[in-house]
Amino acid sequence: MVNVNSEPIQVADPGEIALSIRNVRVKYGSFDALKGVSLDVKRGEFVALLGPSGCGKTSLLRTIAGFVSPAHGSVVLNGHDVAGLAARSRNIGIVFQSYALFPHMTALENVQFGLDCRQIPAERKRAMANSALALVGLGALSDRKPKQLSGGQQQRVALARAIVFQPDLLLLDEPLGALDKQLRVQMQTELKALQRRLGVTAVFVTHDQEEAMSMADRIVVMRDGNIVQLDTPEELFAKPNSSWVCEFVGSGNLLRGDFQATGEEELELRLGGDSTIRVRGRNAPDIAVQLAFNKVRVVASDEASLKVTGKRFLGSSLELQIATPAGLVCAHVDPQLGGRFELGTGVTIGADMQDCRVVPAR
Repeated sequence: MVNVNSEPIQVADPGEIALSIRNVRVKYGSFDALKGVSLDVKRGEFVALLGPSGCGKTSLLRTIAGFVSPAHGSVVLNGHDVAGLAARSRNIGIVFQSYALFPHMTALENVQFGLDCRQIPAERKRAMANSALALVGLGALSDRKPKQLSGGQQQRVALARAIVFQPDLLLLDEPLGALDKQLRVQMQTELKALQRRLGVTAVFVTHDQEEAMSMADRIVVMRDGNIVQLDTPEELFAKPNSSWVCEFVGSGNLLRGDFQATGEEELELRLGGDSTIRVRGRNAPDIAVQLAFNKVRVVASDEASLKVTGKRFLGSSLELQIATPAGLVCAHVDPQLGGRFELGTGVTIGADMQDCRVVPAR
């Protein structure tokens, strides 16, 4: 469960919770970076913190890590309040966007560095570091220095250093941001598979919606120092709780107009001509709501008043842009059907009721 600002929230079974954050407030001077955030993360769960720059996601991660002291609130890890503990005492592994590797050390030495503050015999440290490097597929490159490794290999070294001491929690601060697209997609798969294999609880910061959708068990959407929605990727995409979340996540079209009741449990929004969108509801919504939907039917029709006003080839699909009195609608069709939908082609559009959702305006 999630809390915006300081309202009480329902607490999950403590036995299932690895990380519990309660009413955390962080200030930088007069600026409120976090405005009373509460969040539970289950054991073994992979949670993504998603939001635009300045929303508070990195401040939340740094507060969990112990790099930032909250002005108010608690951070409980495995049942222990760690808010007063130094970062090195929290048994938390961290992977930074820059990797933060020591250029004069080999991969093995970089990984061992994560064990140096622990009273572990030298031979045992070496064995643990070699094991961690093998786990990330770099066992044969342990004697190489960072400049001799590719970006993806450096990222693996940083990950090995973060997991070598078997942390209670793994924090990842946009660790894939410096990689090219193909390698980034590959590392997304490998990172998620490794997290599952280890069973470690992970909190991941990203501003990439697609990355969050593909990797996270649940996504925490943040805005202006608050959590505005917490859901699985599927629920977040299909059921955004506001127009802002819908637009930010990119989960579909947003239309605004006059709703008419067409039945006891049905409302209809006219888009022009014969095109309508229907949604479940008893009364016509207030003007401060919009209709969100992400699956659109589109049919070419010479007699239709709506026209194709733009096209974008996206590889696996062709996006059609259709202007309506209620707003711009984007529909996706098979690229092979592109010849049927030239600019200016008349179309009718519609959506199934189960794919539509009335959401509050901003």
